[in-house]
Amino acid sequence: MSYRPYHHGDLRAALLAGAERMLCKQGSPELSLRQISREAGVSHAASARHFSSKQALLDALAATGYQRLTQTMEAADDPSLGFPQRLAALNRAVLRFATDNIALLGLMSTRMYDTDSGEELAAAVDRAAAVIRQLIEDAQQRGEVIEGDPDRIALLPAATLHGLAFLVANGSLASHAALDQLDQLVHSMLYGLTSR
Repeated sequence: MSYRPYHHGDLRAALLAGAERMLCKQGSPELSLRQISREAGVSHAASARHFSSKQALLDALAATGYQRLTQTMEAADDPSLGFPQRLAALNRAVLRFATDNIALLGLMSTRMYDTDSGEELAAAVDRAAAVIRQLIEDAQQRGEVIEGDPDRIALLPAATLHGLAFLVANGSLASHAALDQLDQLVHSMLYGLTSR
């Protein structure tokens, strides 16, 4: 096989796009850095300049997923709305992301770090979590949410949000059913499950 010159344009982006295509078709255990390199028309050595291992590539792909998730949540958030409406809007956005990116979301949930790429992934996870933390902080300032550590308080809505997304992603819950129940879910989260 003849390889293209290393100057491939944005080789890193091309490798990540190829990895996501392969992830959707075959899953992460079958993903091969050599195969992705071949599809991109470059040598394995050229790819290794960007990703030292398969795990480094997977971590970078997961980080890309978290970046896209963060952008999705930020685009859905409207600070002029009340807390319940903002929380429901974020849930809807995450559910749509889960439906559109099932394989990627599965990879994002594994969180296996390569020593060279773990910091990028950890930072991407933190930026996604910051969207929910900001929501809590804003609601605290407006007296809509109890006082306390925003990170601790954000744990429940974050766990609910991501848990619902993973139920949709793994097929345990149909996305339309999750969306139909979303307002009730947010109400239960905010006001409790007891009858009193």
